[in-house]
Amino acid sequence: MSDDDFGFALPAFKPDEALQRAKRDLRDLGLTEREGRFERSGTPVAKLAVDGATLKAAIVKRPSRNSPEWTEKTLRDSASVRDFVADLKRKLVSWSDRDD
Repeated sequence: MSDDDFGFALPAFKPDEALQRAKRDLRDLGLTEREGRFERSGTPVAKLAVDGATLKAAIVKRPSRNSPEWTEKTLRDSASVRDFVADLKRKLVSWSDRDD
């Protein structure tokens, strides 16, 4: 039995709605939104933007106020948005451990 035999299709990805949901999730992590970037203690750590039918997302490799180095991803479905938020959450914990 293939996945297509269930008789239904996944809902279409709506990048505008996914962006709003991701913004709420990032604020729940304690980040502050400023000009499309999300910051922790004034240091940019993530950014999100709608790009056609997808979301362009990026996480810094290491927090830096000067010139952060970004790792970019294209998010094409709700699962990838959830994975992006979960990955950022893990990194925030990791960066907090190093800061202590």
